[in-house]
Amino acid sequence: MAKRERVVRMSVELPLWRALTGYRVLTMIYAVLLAIFGRDNFGQQRFERPWVAVAYLAFLSVWTLATLPKVRSAANCTKRFLVADLVVALTGILLTPLADVDSQSFDGPTLPSIWTAGAVLAFAIKGGWRWAAFASTFVAAANIIQRGEPSRDTYHNVLLVWVASIAIGYVVEVARASERTLARALEIEAATRERERLARDIHDSVLQVLAMVQRRGAAIGGEAADLGRMAGEQEVALRTLVSSGLVPPTRVSEDAAEGAVVRTVEVDEEEGPADGTPCDLRALLAPHAGSRTSFAEPGAPVLLPAASARELAAAVSAALDNVRVHAGPDAQAWILVEDEPDEVIVTVRDDGPGIPEGRLAQAEGEGRLGVALSIRGRLRDLGGTAELISVPGQGCEVELKVPKAPKVSRGKAGTAR
Repeated sequence: MAKRERVVRMSVELPLWRALTGYRVLTMIYAVLLAIFGRDNFGQQRFERPWVAVAYLAFLSVWTLATLPKVRSAANCTKRFLVADLVVALTGILLTPLADVDSQSFDGPTLPSIWTAGAVLAFAIKGGWRWAAFASTFVAAANIIQRGEPSRDTYHNVLLVWVASIAIGYVVEVARASERTLARALEIEAATRERERLARDIHDSVLQVLAMVQRRGAAIGGEAADLGRMAGEQEVALRTLVSSGLVPPTRVSEDAAEGAVVRTVEVDEEEGPADGTPCDLRALLAPHAGSRTSFAEPGAPVLLPAASARELAAAVSAALDNVRVHAGPDAQAWILVEDEPDEVIVTVRDDGPGIPEGRLAQAEGEGRLGVALSIRGRLRDLGGTAELISVPGQGCEVELKVPKAPKVSRGKAGTAR
């Protein structure tokens, strides 16, 4: 039994939460040690009310250790916890003048010191730069209030924390979008590999049987020849399907504000997508492939607005109808799709007897408007063009060009021939 691939999503957020966990523990220890040994380095004496500092730092230590499970993942880090954590940080900042009145005269550390940044970082990792801006604004206001008469260094530190937290939040959003893009790309790759495996299996079984039936039917003749011809048509159609994989839904890559994403476009096979939805033209033209019609297309989706794609596909269908009617049932036809930067070009060519000079004008005069309406009329309404090239005895070629941003259609052309 063949092995099926499994897509494993790799989280870019998990290392950030782990780093935040370690940061909170280390900065908690730093705040305690700084309160015990480091205040002289900032020109400050011991606390005037040491019991305030001891009570707060003891609570901070218990809070930090007790809430470590909360900062291990985005699911555990709830909004309620974030608000409570921010309140703990703000309380420590505002309690600093109460523990030491002289702290307002120096640009020394507050009671929580750099532990406060961990609370802001939690907002950034959880909700991105907007949440980070929200939290850092409260921290900035608390620092200014705590200083009483803030100095230039105070404003510098406040601005630094505010800008840094927003930048980190934005980086987190970009990383999260990249993770989604990578996960979707891995899913598409796994699906492509599975399709290739199925294509190999079909090639080794069904396609070979159909090819054998076609050859044996042609050799036997009679009713067996008709059976062989139908088997050949089914072989070509099946081969086109498994080689191109044109089955809905189609996945389309695009740029979005949150980063490059790959979205899935669900296509209703009966109704088709809405007019404003991008549509893969290849999916509409692939059913025309058969033993007498070859279909060549790019390896990537050929996107057009749904209305334009349907009209272009209808024009191609009209051109193939003309091939069957005027070139005969045994004529060979070719469909070529080209995806240019500003337009899509579809060429329909056959190896029939061609169109004599003046025949199209004569047909329009007789009221047969297949080329005029079903082909040129459709393309004109889309802002495109249809050019017919024919040399007697050398077949006919119809080149259809449609801009990717077509003009607003003033009405759908008829389908009379």
